[in-house]
Amino acid sequence: MIDLAAFWQELYARPDFWGFVSIPVVAAVVTWVHVWMAIQMVFYPIEFAGYRPLYLGWQGIIPRKAEKMAGIVVDKTLAKLGSVGDFLMQMEPELIAGYVANAITQRIEEIVDETMEEQNKVLWQNLPRMVRNRVYAHVRDKLPDVMLEMMMEIMGEVDNLVDIRDMVVKQIAADRSLMVRLFQEVGNKEFKFIVNVSFWIGLGFGFVQMALFYFIPAHWMLPGYAAALGLITNWVALAMVFRPLNPVKVGPFRVQGLFLRRQNEVADKFAELTAGEMLTIGRITREIITGKYSSRTKSIVKRRIAPILESPVARATMQLTLGAEAYAAMKSSIAERSADLALEPMEDEKFNRERAALLAKKLAERIRALPASEFQDMLRPAFQEDEWILLVLGAVTGLAAGTAQLLVGFS
Repeated sequence: MIDLAAFWQELYARPDFWGFVSIPVVAAVVTWVHVWMAIQMVFYPIEFAGYRPLYLGWQGIIPRKAEKMAGIVVDKTLAKLGSVGDFLMQMEPELIAGYVANAITQRIEEIVDETMEEQNKVLWQNLPRMVRNRVYAHVRDKLPDVMLEMMMEIMGEVDNLVDIRDMVVKQIAADRSLMVRLFQEVGNKEFKFIVNVSFWIGLGFGFVQMALFYFIPAHWMLPGYAAALGLITNWVALAMVFRPLNPVKVGPFRVQGLFLRRQNEVADKFAELTAGEMLTIGRITREIITGKYSSRTKSIVKRRIAPILESPVARATMQLTLGAEAYAAMKSSIAERSADLALEPMEDEKFNRERAALLAKKLAERIRALPASEFQDMLRPAFQEDEWILLVLGAVTGLAAGTAQLLVGFS
């Protein structure tokens, strides 16, 4: 049996007693600090802070690699949840097409006036109202059905008109804070847990460090112990979030990585942010009309608009009014503008919120159904590639703290 009283007297008699017994407390506080710092360094600053020519400074890991991580999110998650066509199908495409057609129909006179005035403003404004009404009536009669058919065709071909990866990456490149917000909100509870539990992990390893120092009392090794334990505590904190991948029964307890245990809750948050920020009907439409496959979209528009402009009524009235050359220019102009006209109603905030709610519900259902190995890819890539930085940070911070402790408590 160990004589605890004698053991305590032995410890108390040590000249470095206060430094020795403070090892666990210092380890706990330092661990909490460097884990908190590591989490902050994952996200901040959004923009590089420092002197870039000499690489003196720092930019958060996620904002620094935002485009790459956006690509990973698409490849590992969104691509497995469905195509753009699948997403649009969840947003009631017939309703979307009808909404655009209705919005444009209400502006028929304005649209015709702007188009005709581009060719010959004075002549158009001085035409008899009867002639102009004839043009308005013709376009009003034909355009809604044509727009509806055109929008339905575009939506049916949307997977050939939109590169979802390119769309999301460009969006993230323009607003890196969006990727930061996505990871923060999806992994909020895990990040808080890592910081909070780090104190207790550090305290536990601090007692291990104290025991090692008791049996091997080489002062120069104290910073080495602290550095090793700093690295290990960061590794343990990260591992607890993602491991074990599948539930493991340990006695009466069911153990699984913290992030993986929250799959249903995370599914709802990820779906809400994705549908409301990245895959809005407005953003998809803008990519269709202005993205790298916009020439394909314009081909569909021109083919659909042509019957209106080539009909006997339109040709007779407009060609007589504008002349053959201006009439040909007008046909090209109105075909080009028709796609842009469809964009405006698609970017209506209220309409986007309504469509996003439908998409979010379906996305959440699919995310809940993902196997754990695929589900972890929603957050894991944020750490995996640069995990070594967080581990080195723990080691460096531990080394600095161990050195300071050696100088203060063991001199």
